[in-house]
Amino acid sequence: MKNCVASVKEHIGRVVAGTGVVCVTAVMAFALTHAAKAGDWSPAQIAKYRTAAQTGDADAQWMLGYAYAYGKGVPKDDAQAVKWYHRAVQQDYAKAQNNLGAMYASGDGVPEDDSTAVKWYTKAAEQGDALGQYNLGTMYANGEGVPKDNVRAYLWFNLAATQGHAGAKENKNRLEEDMTPADTSRAQTLSRKCLEKSYKDCG
Repeated sequence: MKNCVASVKEHIGRVVAGTGVVCVTAVMAFALTHAAKAGDWSPAQIAKYRTAAQTGDADAQWMLGYAYAYGKGVPKDDAQAVKWYHRAVQQDYAKAQNNLGAMYASGDGVPEDDSTAVKWYTKAAEQGDALGQYNLGTMYANGEGVPKDNVRAYLWFNLAATQGHAGAKENKNRLEEDMTPADTSRAQTLSRKCLEKSYKDCG
């Protein structure tokens, strides 16, 4: 994804040259815990996350990964972020799947690999994670890790938009300007069928 991002933090809100799609592929999920809402990334709180993570708590593993990815209460360390995300995804933790995809998309802590990013985004998207759906839509829209496919991009943007993701709604509308009415109709039909199947095997 070299034409899309330089790093996880640098690509938010950028537009890919030659397309109308906002390039925000490696957006990381971060549903704030009570401690994080209060800005508590203290050593004591990090120690609590670490203890819980080491005992197999997937949410704590994801939180610890996020802390390392962004240097929250610990020195920034992408390799450690990847380590803890990997532990969480072993428990099918959707937000960690999305964030691990972001690490592969940007090449932070792992070799850049768009195909692997798509793999993890897909797993998150199929669990109904709006950010995973959004990121997967962006990969299809830009042809990163998968062949460029506006119908599938619209499908995933549309599903994320129904969950309130504003960027997905914006990208869906931009895509629609370049799609034929037939393709838009097909994408909308696929979206409905995907929703009926609880996001599984949507293509």
